[in-house]
Amino acid sequence: MNRARRRQYAAGYALSLPFMAVFALMVAVPLVYAGYLSFFRKQLIGGVSFVGLENYARALSDPSFLGGVARMALFLVIQVPIMLGLSLLFALALDSGMLRLQRFIRLGVFLPYAIPSVVATLMWGYLYGKDFGPFAQLAKAIGLPAPDFLAGGNVLFSIMNIVTWGFVGYNMIVMYAALRSIPSELYEAARVDGANEWRIAWSIKVPAIRGALLLTTIFSVIGSFQLFNEPNLLRVIAPVAIGQDYTPNMYAYQLSFVNQDSNYAAAIAFLLGIVIMAVSYAVQLGARRKDAA
Repeated sequence: MNRARRRQYAAGYALSLPFMAVFALMVAVPLVYAGYLSFFRKQLIGGVSFVGLENYARALSDPSFLGGVARMALFLVIQVPIMLGLSLLFALALDSGMLRLQRFIRLGVFLPYAIPSVVATLMWGYLYGKDFGPFAQLAKAIGLPAPDFLAGGNVLFSIMNIVTWGFVGYNMIVMYAALRSIPSELYEAARVDGANEWRIAWSIKVPAIRGALLLTTIFSVIGSFQLFNEPNLLRVIAPVAIGQDYTPNMYAYQLSFVNQDSNYAAAIAFLLGIVIMAVSYAVQLGARRKDAA
């Protein structure tokens, strides 16, 4: 290795060192410490003792944890396809060039993502209010009973609506950027062969941005199982419908900061991470098999 090459390698390591330091301090070290905590149990009598995988075995039979995971799986199955479908629809519409005021539409769709999730949840909580919300007031004005969006059977769909409203724009931008990188010659050749815009979108554009679709799907999987802000804030106005263990993240927070059981909370967090990795891997594996076919 000559001197110039050594200087290039040294510059590369020097530039990446700040990121590696922050990653180690903020991600790697907390993960290792949380893993260490998950193998212990704190008792009033006897103090902290090593229990091995007992916390993990307890979590696998804990109805609160399993119920939260099942609820988020249902959230994933219903909400993510709707959100990504809307994002793809907006991206294709913008890329077609047939819409007027494209910049205004693109900004309008993306704007909800720029609003913090806490502010968005508070806003939708006001809109959902059975006694004070505008939907309830409108229903009363026309003589209908006020809809209860935060009832036990409706609250999950209300949360889906908040998340969809907030993240359609983000996913649309990712897909739209991928669409803009497709060579225009492909569209011209397809039009020469008699393909209309719908055929071009389905047969050329969608397959060409499969990587972006996979990326947004994986991000959505991670976000679904890590759901916290929306149900935690809505719990204030819907304590009956949203319990402390409504999502796995809420349950881990309750265990760690309220019940002071950080060891069991660490095991819950690690099991949730394993679930996220398994589902994400299944999504990637399905995409690879589809590409191979």
